[in-house]
Amino acid sequence: MIQIILIAIFSLLAQLILPWWSLAVVAFGVCFWRSPGAGRAFFYGFAGIMLVWVAYALLIHVRTDGVFTGRMSSLLFKTNNEAILILVTGILGGLVGGLSGLSGFFVRQITGTQMANRTLRRS
Repeated sequence: MIQIILIAIFSLLAQLILPWWSLAVVAFGVCFWRSPGAGRAFFYGFAGIMLVWVAYALLIHVRTDGVFTGRMSSLLFKTNNEAILILVTGILGGLVGGLSGLSGFFVRQITGTQMANRTLRRS
């Protein structure tokens, strides 16, 4: 649970000053540092980024009284359903975060950091 919160907070702060893809770097770093398994690494990255992007999409929806999200929904999906746009936004961001978190876990396994941690715990 702490990983989801860390990814959400750090990616939110990173996206304020860096490009949108900086969320991948954040999810990679947090999952490299603290994820216990591959499935959880994907879930932590997915949930942390999806949380941020859905919250931001809802903020835009509320600020524009649904005009912006309605127009974008009709442009992209040929329907005036804002919920679909917000859901797709969250899923796309979540996939980027999940795959980068999974990559962070696998890189940690390859570099042997996990093996070093196990030997330190045994001694």
